[in-house]
Amino acid sequence: MNLLLSEVAQATQRLADAGVPSPRNDAEELAAFVHGVKRGELHSVKDSDFDARYWEVIARREQREPLQHITGRAYFRYLELQVGPGVFVPRPETESVVGWAIDAVRAMDVVEPCIVDLCTGSGAIALALAQEVPRSSVHAVELSEDALVWTRKNMEGSRVDLRQGNALDAFRDLDGQVDLVVSNPPYIPLTEWEYVAPEARDYDPNMALFSGEDGLDLIRGLERTAHRLLRPGGVVVIEHADTQGGQVPWIFTEERGWADAADHPDLNNRPRFATARRAMP
Repeated sequence: MNLLLSEVAQATQRLADAGVPSPRNDAEELAAFVHGVKRGELHSVKDSDFDARYWEVIARREQREPLQHITGRAYFRYLELQVGPGVFVPRPETESVVGWAIDAVRAMDVVEPCIVDLCTGSGAIALALAQEVPRSSVHAVELSEDALVWTRKNMEGSRVDLRQGNALDAFRDLDGQVDLVVSNPPYIPLTEWEYVAPEARDYDPNMALFSGEDGLDLIRGLERTAHRLLRPGGVVVIEHADTQGGQVPWIFTEERGWADAADHPDLNNRPRFATARRAMP
């Protein structure tokens, strides 16, 4: 075993002892990051090329600083995004949300679908949709100036229409014209603060995490925004916590102009997002 792989084994144990959920993965990712190679190439790093800065980044990860903040990048579907302090780090669970949204748009008989991403954060959802639904018109909104620093970096050169503003009042110019509204809003109940993983609680912005006592305050508001934006027959897709399965579809009731409200599981078969269709007149 070469020196780097030996150090990775020690780092893995240190991260495991610190409670890091994926110690081996993170130890290898950080080794690859510091040494400028791919994870599959770690064995090729010569002992003489070992960089002691590896232990500096391992120490940061031991303190539960997010892996993505240390490397400055996050992977989402086919994208590599720039992330750091001030912006929510996209999670793998949200990839299921985007996958469903893409299938829904492709099933529509619309040549150039209009899509709106509310609370875009890093821009992960909007950029994935723009990339994977090539003839779509994609619009995204973010309120936080700190987050927008990263959003603008990620969206530079893209065709996404990015705006700064409140998701509840956004895109008045698109009222009744949108085919798909999608959002990964804050949805953690304030009462759950102490149970949130340190990587999120201590590093993700609070406004991207928490939303009232039951976590559903913003989603209730987004229900009205989505209804305003969507054309009849248009679809809304909203991510929520796995503990909120069954609660969110009840926000999208027939009395409020919705049809086909339902919950959907993520890749771990946990309730992860709700969908509904704006009812036809």
